[in-house]
Amino acid sequence: MTAHTAETPTDAITTAATAAPPPPSSTSHHGFLLPIVGAAAIAHLLNDAIQAMLPAIFPLLKTNFALSYAEIGLIALVYQLTASILQPWIGLHTDKYPKPYLLPSGMVATCIGIGVLAIAPNYAILLLAAAIIGIGSATFHPEASRIARLASGGRFGTAQSTFQVGGNAGSAIGPLLAAAIIIPIGQKGAAWFMLVAALAVAVLYRMTLWVIAHGSHRSQVLAKQHVAGLDRHLAVRAIVVICILMFTKFIYIALFTNFFTFYLIERFHVSVQQSQLFLFVFLASVAIGTFAGGPVGDRIGRRAVIWTSFLGVIPFALLLPHVNLFWTAALSIGIGLVMSSAFAAMVVYAQEAAPGRVGMVSGLMFGLMFGISGIGAAGLGVLADMKGIVWVYQVMAWVPLLGLATCWLPKKSS
Repeated sequence: MTAHTAETPTDAITTAATAAPPPPSSTSHHGFLLPIVGAAAIAHLLNDAIQAMLPAIFPLLKTNFALSYAEIGLIALVYQLTASILQPWIGLHTDKYPKPYLLPSGMVATCIGIGVLAIAPNYAILLLAAAIIGIGSATFHPEASRIARLASGGRFGTAQSTFQVGGNAGSAIGPLLAAAIIIPIGQKGAAWFMLVAALAVAVLYRMTLWVIAHGSHRSQVLAKQHVAGLDRHLAVRAIVVICILMFTKFIYIALFTNFFTFYLIERFHVSVQQSQLFLFVFLASVAIGTFAGGPVGDRIGRRAVIWTSFLGVIPFALLLPHVNLFWTAALSIGIGLVMSSAFAAMVVYAQEAAPGRVGMVSGLMFGLMFGISGIGAAGLGVLADMKGIVWVYQVMAWVPLLGLATCWLPKKSS
C-alpha cells in the first residue's frame, strides 16, 4: 500500500480501509505507512490543541472567577489526573479486547467537555469540564499510539516521534488559537474549539476503518519481527528508571506549560497576549525536538538519545532564572528542543522492554505524563501562592539533575 503525495491522510485512510488487503509478501503492506502515521499525528495535533487551550486561558479564568494559583493548579490536576488514571487501564483492557471505535467515541466526550467549559457559571463546573476533557484524552493516547506503531513497519521510534510531534504541534498552536479567539471573546469563545473536536472525530473514524481492515494482520507481522524483551528483573528496573525520567521531564515541562505566562508577566511585565507568543515559541521547540528524537533513536539507540537529552538540558535549566527576557526566550527554546527529544525514545524503550503490552505501556507512559503534569501543576500552584512564581522557577531549575538516573537504565535494548 503506497500513498500519492496529493492525497490527504484521511483520503488515504479511506482507500486503505475499503481496499482488499494485499498479499503478505507485499513490502508496502509491511512497511512504514506515512498516511496512517500522518493521520495519527494530525489527530494528535487536533486533540492536543484542545488540551493546550485549557492552560492557555488560565489567566482569563483566574480573572473571571477570582481564582488563586492553587485553584488554577487544581483545574490542571483534575484534568490531568482523570486522563492519567484511566489511560493505563484502557490500554491494558484494549490489549486483550480491542475496541477500535473507542477512539472517535472518546473525542465526542472531549467535544462535550469543551461545551461545558464554555458555559461554566462557577468553579465547580470548571472542574467538571476539565474532568470530561480528561476522559476524552484518556481514550485517545494509548489507542492512537498503538495505531502509529501498527503502521510503523518496524520503525517504531520514527512512528512514535511523528505521532508525538503532532501532539506537540497542537500544544503549540492551542495557545495561539486561545489568544486569537478566546481572549478577545471571553470564556464563551471556547465553544469554537468544538469544531476542532468534530474534525478530530472524522479523522479518528477514518483511522478506525483502517484498523478494522488491516490491524490484525499488521499485528501478526510486527509480532514476528519483534526482538525479545528484557528479562523480568531488568524490565522492572527499566520501567522504574523510565518512570523517574518521565517524572523529571514532565514536572519541569509542567512548569512551563501552566506557569510560563505568569512568570513572564510577573518578572518582565509583558502583556497576556505577548506571554502567549513566548509560550508558543517554547511549545514549538518542544515539537521540533520530539520529531528529531525518534528517528535518531532508531539509528543510534534509545539509551543514547535519553542520555543526551537529560545531560544537555541541565545547563539551560540552571541559567534560565537569572537572565533577561531575550535570554529567557532563547534558553526556553533550548530546553524545549533538548528535553523533548527523549520522549519517543523513552516510550519505545519501555514498549520494547515489555513486548506484547503496547497498549498498557503506552497508557502508562502517557498517563504518567498527564499525572505528573497534573500533580506538578497543583503543587507548583501552591508554592507560587506561598513564595511567588519567580522563586518557583529558581528552585525548579535543579529538577533536571534527576535525569542522571539514566545511568541505571539497562543497556540491552534495541
